[in-house]
Amino acid sequence: MSKKIHQLSKSGLCVLVFGILISCNQSKEGNTIDSIIPQPQEAKSTGKVFVLKETTGIFIESGSNEELQIANYLANKLRPATGFKILINSSTKPEGGDIVIAKTKDASGSEEGYDLAVSEDVVRLSSATSAGLFRGVQTLRQLLPAAIESPSLQNDVDWTLPTGTIKDFPNYKWRGMMLDVSRHFFSVEEVKRLLDEMAYYKLNVFHWHLSDDQGWRIEIKSWPKLTTFGGSTQVGGGKGGFYTQEQYKEIVKYAQERYITVVPEIDMPGHTNAALASYPELNCSEQIIKLNPGNEVKRKVPGLYTGIEVGFSTLCATKESTYQFVEDVVRELAEITPGPFIHIGGDESHATKKEDYIPFVKMVQAIVAKHGKKVVGWDEIATSTLSPDAMVQVWAAPKNGKLAIAQGGKLIMTPARKAYLDMSYDSTSKLGLHWAAYIEVDSAYSWDPTTYAQGITRENIYGVEAALWTETIQTRADIDYMVFPRLPGYAEIGWSATADGKPGSRNWNEYKIRLANHGPRFKAMGINFYQSKLVPWKD
Repeated sequence: MSKKIHQLSKSGLCVLVFGILISCNQSKEGNTIDSIIPQPQEAKSTGKVFVLKETTGIFIESGSNEELQIANYLANKLRPATGFKILINSSTKPEGGDIVIAKTKDASGSEEGYDLAVSEDVVRLSSATSAGLFRGVQTLRQLLPAAIESPSLQNDVDWTLPTGTIKDFPNYKWRGMMLDVSRHFFSVEEVKRLLDEMAYYKLNVFHWHLSDDQGWRIEIKSWPKLTTFGGSTQVGGGKGGFYTQEQYKEIVKYAQERYITVVPEIDMPGHTNAALASYPELNCSEQIIKLNPGNEVKRKVPGLYTGIEVGFSTLCATKESTYQFVEDVVRELAEITPGPFIHIGGDESHATKKEDYIPFVKMVQAIVAKHGKKVVGWDEIATSTLSPDAMVQVWAAPKNGKLAIAQGGKLIMTPARKAYLDMSYDSTSKLGLHWAAYIEVDSAYSWDPTTYAQGITRENIYGVEAALWTETIQTRADIDYMVFPRLPGYAEIGWSATADGKPGSRNWNEYKIRLANHGPRFKAMGINFYQSKLVPWKD
């Protein structure tokens, strides 16, 4: 990161924070170059403003379909609140007051890097890739007043962007969020809304937990009862639900348009009660069910489960029918998943004998590879033999992460006591659990994946992810409350380099001011966020 010097702007003294020059310049609505989340790698303010006007258009230099798609995305974000037409063209030269989107050679060498230059006359966004352009659009949105995120016309707002230059690129390739739709089911529109919120903070992986004890949520045509029966309930006994393969493809396409990779998870061999209840042949032996005192019956199929306990279910790892089941599920899922990964779960399989678990994981990895995908799994899978390109998600046991490293594997850091979004903020929280920790906003932000556990270094880590399990989460408002305002902090951990590349130099006291400036944005977006007392929220 280049070394910056202190300078004066028209509105006061600017300071050097973590290698980034930030301006004190502030417009009527409080949009500043130093309020961006995730924090850019390099930013410099020039202390003036660009004015978005009725005549502002978006100019795309090459006129490619992807650039046109990104331009339309930006225009659709700008039109409702401003009431401006925001026309798009590639046939004439840009004029003063226009926004230019251009593919150029990116000096950062990053697939998602971008350059943004704002002068009084023009806004120029450039990148070597479409993904980089899309990430830059999110920064551009954040430079405008918070009211730009309103879905309705906003009057008496100065639609200005602070002038300056930004050179930006991500620290980690995998910056993800997981949503559990098994314990409580969420609709297509609710999932899309979450994808929009992820995109705003430059996250690029949607880890979709599609099966568990409480419900099977993705249509598998060769095993139809997985959804018609196994997907018919949820925690607390609600009606549950599932996604058809067409709905799944719709969500995947929506994610692709936001440069987000969908990683579906089918948890196995544990967390499988919904599958076991749907198909008797997946169980190892008959269960003795006590209907009344002294009245016992034998039944192969366990009933549907609506509680929140874990570790009691397992596929039968010694049956051929189990591997045919896995083969069919992976094949159908791979056919509708354009991304390179399938998550096989592997966690908390306490009911599976170790001598069965290890070969099971090895065989499932081979099935996934057969269908052209790479394996991701929770950290327990590292106790087996890993395929060469497997990735291990560290949630509970860093020692398993080290087993993965010893086999040449890469890690995704999702430590439960720091990155589980289902953990309550404090003892007064109405939602969430606290078996791992209470995770207030400062705790969610103030940790570093490279120093979290001894023996796990930056070169071992492929990315970071926050996970939302949904035992207590039932509505869109519930998702909002647990995700925000913690998600922007996780996004910054994944995107922003620490000062001079050194770990542990992110500063909560600096970050909380930037986060406070996003309060009005959350409100404009209709996000039901937790208003932590640790953050000096802006009105």
